[in-house]
Amino acid sequence: MTALTRLETGHAVPTTGSLKHCYEQLLLGDDAEQRRALARSVLETQLQRAADLPKEMPEDVSALQSFVEQHCADVARQYADYLSARKQGGPRQFFSNKAHALYFLQAVSPTKLVDGAWLYGLLPRWRDPRFEGLIGTYLEELGEGNPAQNHVVIYRKLLAELGVDGTGAIEDERYLQGAIQLALGESADAFLPEVIGYNLGYEQLPLHLLISAYELAELGIDPYYFTLHVTIDNASTGHAHKAVQSVLQLLPIEGDREDFLRRISLGYRLNDLGQGSRAIIESFDLHAEVLRMLERKRPFGQHMHSDYCRFEGKTVNQWLSAPEQLPGFLAALENKGWIKRHQDPKQSRFWQLIQGDGAAMFGVFSPYEKQLLHDWIAGDWAPEHSSPAFRRGTPGAVEADLPADDPDIQALQSALEGRAAPEQMQTLIPWLSAHRHAHPAGLMATRRFIELKSILR
Repeated sequence: MTALTRLETGHAVPTTGSLKHCYEQLLLGDDAEQRRALARSVLETQLQRAADLPKEMPEDVSALQSFVEQHCADVARQYADYLSARKQGGPRQFFSNKAHALYFLQAVSPTKLVDGAWLYGLLPRWRDPRFEGLIGTYLEELGEGNPAQNHVVIYRKLLAELGVDGTGAIEDERYLQGAIQLALGESADAFLPEVIGYNLGYEQLPLHLLISAYELAELGIDPYYFTLHVTIDNASTGHAHKAVQSVLQLLPIEGDREDFLRRISLGYRLNDLGQGSRAIIESFDLHAEVLRMLERKRPFGQHMHSDYCRFEGKTVNQWLSAPEQLPGFLAALENKGWIKRHQDPKQSRFWQLIQGDGAAMFGVFSPYEKQLLHDWIAGDWAPEHSSPAFRRGTPGAVEADLPADDPDIQALQSALEGRAAPEQMQTLIPWLSAHRHAHPAGLMATRRFIELKSILR
């Protein structure tokens, strides 16, 4: 049973239990007071954990810009070393095969699908010029209302094109960073220094972003979401630079600067909680992932096969009757020649049942599940020609025009009609939340928010 605590709002919120549940409540919950109470509970818990992590952010704020620039230079040097190794024939360092890359894209999706959420709570400060950099960063995460540039729209489109839709298969720990971002977005008033610090840490260009983009393209996967962040997070004029400027502009002049900076440092360290991208990449085990996938499918298939086909004396239904039998089932398929490991999967009868004209099991496995099976069967085999590098089309591949007949757009237009510009801003802000901004009405609201902001400034 989940333990409950009661905060000053009077709302009972979970203090233990699944991170996925917290994430979903923060993203989708209808009760604003309950979301805020849950956000406070999440942040108080995670900030206690962050306090035990090493301090990386310099204590002298005058050193922040050089700290960020040095980090960027170090990343550039390490990436140059990576490229040199690859040009000399070295292997990919991140993704052993395409299934590995899809596994990564799915595993990090809880964070990517709320990109920028930690800054949402600052939108009511739009009149204060000190928040210009932070709010501008958030609006750029939203693509300024253009779906072709909205980070969440781009990532959703990437997952859809790859057939990666397995939220039930994502480990609970991988919802932590997304939950932290959503909690910060709900708590900007009470946790402003932590928001500023988290933003400073998150907007530093990581090496894994560059390598991921390179290797995704090599595997024929659109790297645009990652290359977009490489350019937008630069330390010269991009989000990393704005993050430093925001720290300097929002430090108290005569208030308790020391405590404010302590809290900024804590917020910075929130980025280091949970599994990072490298840890997720290194956790991939193709054979284990195939078995986990088959276990998810097993309850649906254990009574669906006829009894005429037997492997080592057992029917398929008998093999699928218990999860511990799955490794033996795969071995039996190999022993009978239905799976020919380390060869072209097309040579395996089992693969022919899954893919191709007249495949008896057509539609049983998702594109991601088929990729797992394909790469597991292929093993050490490689085609004569590697996958061509991805060539991205124009950004117009994401529809830029918003549907006028969308019911949410119509409702928003009605809500705005007849209202003065400042009142419209209050109506628009909820539509720029993590749950709404990637929808047509949210994109429209983002455009209108930017338009009014420039008029009312």
